[in-house]
Amino acid sequence: MSTLTVRYLGGPTAVLEIDGLRLLTDPTFDPPGEYPVGSRTLAKTAGPAVPLAGIGPVDAVLLSHDHHPDNLDTAGRAFVTDPVAAPPVFSTAAAEERLGGSVRGLPNWQHTELARPGGGTLRITGVPALHGPAGSEHLVGEVTGFVLSGAGLPTVYVSGDNASVDVVRAVADRVGPVDVAVLFAGAARTPLVPGEPLTLTADRAVEAAAVLGARDVVPLHFEHWAHFSEDGAALVAAFEAAGLAERLHLLKPGEAFVR
Repeated sequence: MSTLTVRYLGGPTAVLEIDGLRLLTDPTFDPPGEYPVGSRTLAKTAGPAVPLAGIGPVDAVLLSHDHHPDNLDTAGRAFVTDPVAAPPVFSTAAAEERLGGSVRGLPNWQHTELARPGGGTLRITGVPALHGPAGSEHLVGEVTGFVLSGAGLPTVYVSGDNASVDVVRAVADRVGPVDVAVLFAGAARTPLVPGEPLTLTADRAVEAAAVLGARDVVPLHFEHWAHFSEDGAALVAAFEAAGLAERLHLLKPGEAFVR
């Protein structure tokens, strides 16, 4: 099976390298500061481990959604909308409508394929995500997740900003067990949806890993923004309590997981 590398850059941003292809998740490369979203402001507490100019070539971007600055910031937006240099960007239908250019909506359960340098293809499938509790979609907007697969490749689930284990269960029922789960965690919270997390809590991340049968779990999006209510330590404690500590790979910014 081909090697997979997940290099964590900070927040929701990572470079996934699989069989010669390089995929970038939710590009966020702005410095710390306050960023408006509607009538609210999100506070970023740390910049990326590697600047955009230092990440190297990108074959495609997996963008869970475009309308929150903690998932697509000013620098990231400039990158994915560059009329000359932008790679293919797979996201929601709403993102395609707002951003245009190389951004393409990838509806749930539909797929696209990228040619692998050594032959064959990498399949990218759009899968559901729910950015908060059921019924909050009109408040939080459209989001998506992804499943990566192909002959001789590990199957990888990228959750995007999903808070629902039921959604994860629907993905598992459809695609079967996965080798690696890249889970957006941190239990993000906002007064817009009081009392409910907008991303996976640590306990839900454990449950999601079990539902997916994931051999390895790489968390993203659990730090570097003030609206997260749980950190890496909470993830470690939850996976240890469930007896799944060996599956968790909690990376520091700039570090990589290799499978």
